[in-house]
Amino acid sequence: MIMFGTMMTYPLNISQIIEHANLIHGDKRVYTLLPNGKVHSYTYAELYNRVKQLANAMTALGICRGDRVATYAANTYQHLEFYYAVPLMGAVVHPLNIRLSPTQLSKIVNEAEDKLIFVDGQFSEQFAKLQQEIDCKHIVHFNNNSEHSLTEKTIHYEQFIAEADSEYDFEIQDENSAMALCYTSGTDGKPKGVLYTHRSMCLHTLAANQADVFGINESDVVMPVVPMFHAMGWGLPYVSMFAGADIVLHGNNNHRIVDLIAETGVTVAAGVPTVWAKLYPELQKRKREISSLHRLIVGGEPMPPTLIEGYEKELGIEVRHAWGMTEMSPTGTFCTLRKTHQKLPDTEKWNIKAMQGRPIPGVQIRIVNENSVELPWDGKTIGELQVRSPWTAGSYYKTKPSTEHFTEDGWLRTGDLATINKEGYMHIVDRVKAIIRSGGESISPTAIQRVLLTHSQVVEATVIGVPNKKWGERPIAVVVISSDTVENISEVLKQHLATEFPKFWIPDRFIIVDEIPKTGVGKIDKNAIKQLIATEFNISSKG
Repeated sequence: MIMFGTMMTYPLNISQIIEHANLIHGDKRVYTLLPNGKVHSYTYAELYNRVKQLANAMTALGICRGDRVATYAANTYQHLEFYYAVPLMGAVVHPLNIRLSPTQLSKIVNEAEDKLIFVDGQFSEQFAKLQQEIDCKHIVHFNNNSEHSLTEKTIHYEQFIAEADSEYDFEIQDENSAMALCYTSGTDGKPKGVLYTHRSMCLHTLAANQADVFGINESDVVMPVVPMFHAMGWGLPYVSMFAGADIVLHGNNNHRIVDLIAETGVTVAAGVPTVWAKLYPELQKRKREISSLHRLIVGGEPMPPTLIEGYEKELGIEVRHAWGMTEMSPTGTFCTLRKTHQKLPDTEKWNIKAMQGRPIPGVQIRIVNENSVELPWDGKTIGELQVRSPWTAGSYYKTKPSTEHFTEDGWLRTGDLATINKEGYMHIVDRVKAIIRSGGESISPTAIQRVLLTHSQVVEATVIGVPNKKWGERPIAVVVISSDTVENISEVLKQHLATEFPKFWIPDRFIIVDEIPKTGVGKIDKNAIKQLIATEFNISSKG
């Protein structure tokens, strides 16, 4: 017979984060660089009151429990308000990736059945293109200095919450109720929704802020450079407020990131390696001004050991390398050195730091072969990486679980090939399916190929990623064209792809060939294509 304990059955939900932040850290501040160049600042206590006003305003508008409420926005204090108010009234916050094309986003919005969308005014023009393809009942604009794209459905944010009551009782009794919906492109290019719960996000928050993971505390000033629409900003909007750290949001002003670090005394910043590679020269020049910055949280793609060395040796900034997935809320592994590593030469330390790290508390990982046999942790054997945790998806939104994505015994198939050494450090060496990672964004070669083949002059096509110093990887297309093709075929194909994909998805180059190399069984020979590209453009095929 099962013997039950005597503990309270107290539900885990997001209200515990914001209630704690308001009560214990109410004087801590949120800074936002606005489109006009001014810095907006207010306290956690002021944010808390506005969150309750927003919840009341949405309720009055007719938003109900379970309704999806989308955001089309940069990193701003208003976006942070949505991240709390929407789930705390029982609805589901749905951050939209502003970098995706209207065609891609319309499919996502329509599948999610978003009832309300909050639109950042600086993106009004590009949102207008999306608005033509979706059926959303309400649109709320903020930071909007123009009348572009404002329709009869449009509501102004400050007006929207101005008359709302600042008293609201957050009653989320079921910790398994949905609180956020994020989409991942996946390895096949088809958007797949991941529906987070209050329980999963609370547990992720607690685990991510362990000392050897994010390690954020009340004395920190945190800048999430990673967009908030990327897997809930890596969970930092929740982790930072629970810890009581000041938060600095750069809006969409990437050129002012170093200025903000200096002005606000940022201590911890998080973003993809592409950002830190680009900012490194300026940070070097302004070393004294940014002396407060002592830690980078890096993820999205591998950070080169040489760049890690530069930050740690030249700038004195610790680099903590992370790996995760949208399906994992998103943190899965984190790379910090063990006590036994402290005596190692610096070069060996930086090589360890370039790995994806060990599973954070609560996450389990394993590697298996093609027969699903678990492989040893010897640092050499390569296998498919599989994971599970209390904050890892067990299925996709509106999709039945399949063995393509989940194992019969309940593990998520990540699509990555990796090694794990005896100390538990995981290192990704390749992808089961060759998704291209460019500047922290996923690009699906399969999706690009599919659209290329819809062009009347394309007979055959394949797309692969090649190493790129600035972006990590960039796509290159190899195509066979018909005999009546025009001379400027590359530009024609770019324009063709632009109707479906954002600019960063468009291949940098198009190689025209008479025949795409095949293997003995008739499949496209990726290795032969890589060699062809390396010869054609003098690009290393090893990456």
